[in-house]
Amino acid sequence: MPIRILLADDHTVVRDGLRALLEKQPDMTVVAEASDGRDSIRLAEEQSPDVVVMDIGMPSLNGIEATRRILAANPRTAVVMLSMHQDESYVLRSLKAGAKGYLLKDSLRGDVIDAIRAVAQGRSFLTRKVRLMLQEDYVRQMESRGLEDSYDLLTDREREVLHMVAEGKSNKEVAGLLNISPTTVETHRAHILQKLGIHSVPELILYAVRKGIVS
Repeated sequence: MPIRILLADDHTVVRDGLRALLEKQPDMTVVAEASDGRDSIRLAEEQSPDVVVMDIGMPSLNGIEATRRILAANPRTAVVMLSMHQDESYVLRSLKAGAKGYLLKDSLRGDVIDAIRAVAQGRSFLTRKVRLMLQEDYVRQMESRGLEDSYDLLTDREREVLHMVAEGKSNKEVAGLLNISPTTVETHRAHILQKLGIHSVPELILYAVRKGIVS
């Protein structure tokens, strides 16, 4: 079965370009196009796409809020944000809304295809330029505060759990892969957040990207 995709962008030329690119892929099909945030919510409800490629800046309702509402109605849908903003706050807000991918509008065509395939499989995807920006910002923060790397506080098992959670795996999936109980996974997650001074899974994903733990 091909990956069913909804394109949400207020620029017709962008949607046309994306459709032309994606329709060439044998494992992808574009099922609908939306020109604003509210339209994307309606079409996501009607079509139940596997992946939504969502522009952040749209009329009627911005892409971050539209993403939040789409995923509240159908958590199985995966969202890739498409943005002009190379800014950590936009990345964090997108991840908190539930997006699994974040692409800059000047991304390579291959990145768009890779991102869609990654999120369709439940993995996260941030474009290389965003990863490098986050990593450089993290190093600057650590140096300015004169801090040691808190990653060294984690046990080997906690590092394994961190890697899998940052890739988008659920507690149940992590438990199955490590042959431990979901409760034990939850305990490890709590310890990881506490040791790293992080308060949510989106922040954990950002941390893992900054550190180069996940791509």
